[in-house]
Amino acid sequence: MYRKEFFVFDEDRPVPAVIRNYKEKDFSGLIRIQQESFPPPFPSELWWNKEQLHNHVTLFPEGALCIEVNGEIAGSMTGLLVDFDPKHPDHTWEDITDNGYISNHNSNGNTLYVVDISVRPSYRKLGLGKWLMLAMYDVVVHKRLDRLLGCGRMPGYYKKAGEMTPKQYLEAVVKGELKDPVITFLLRCGRTPVKIVDNYLEDTESSNYGVLMKWKNPFHTRILK
Repeated sequence: MYRKEFFVFDEDRPVPAVIRNYKEKDFSGLIRIQQESFPPPFPSELWWNKEQLHNHVTLFPEGALCIEVNGEIAGSMTGLLVDFDPKHPDHTWEDITDNGYISNHNSNGNTLYVVDISVRPSYRKLGLGKWLMLAMYDVVVHKRLDRLLGCGRMPGYYKKAGEMTPKQYLEAVVKGELKDPVITFLLRCGRTPVKIVDNYLEDTESSNYGVLMKWKNPFHTRILK
């Protein structure tokens, strides 16, 4: 099981924080995080339900992480293991996560796939999302996996959809010409783009596109794609 105690900073003030595996007693708080993190037009049916959360803590508890600040749950991150084939990277969120139920979790998989990461808006200035991502990298290294992988939304794309293709938008974000709330965050966390995925998730702001992004285990010396 995972537990990391450290400090985050509210400007110059240290605030105690803990990243740990979430458990059944946390379910109500985790659902509240989803509701606050993904307000409409994000589809409410994609918020966690208790059956999904039960599967997370049962099938792959190592990939069920939450972060507490001053004893209050402020964010969470969930993953599952998949056997990823770089030659066939296209997928939908529904297929690769079994609609968030992760019943397709493969204990012998080579890749930790990010199902979700969310932080309550009132806590986002503390950098909790990056701390959660770094903790999941720890899991990748501990389990000797090839990589962490996940598709990021690009919720700023709808503002540019009339003048740019998704590829052009991504290139502009990578060059620093544009800033996207999710893709820029993932770049700051050390993730690198693999490709644009069509019809990844029902998401009006992203025009249903996702950006597949990876983090390779630095302790693996063989070439990974």
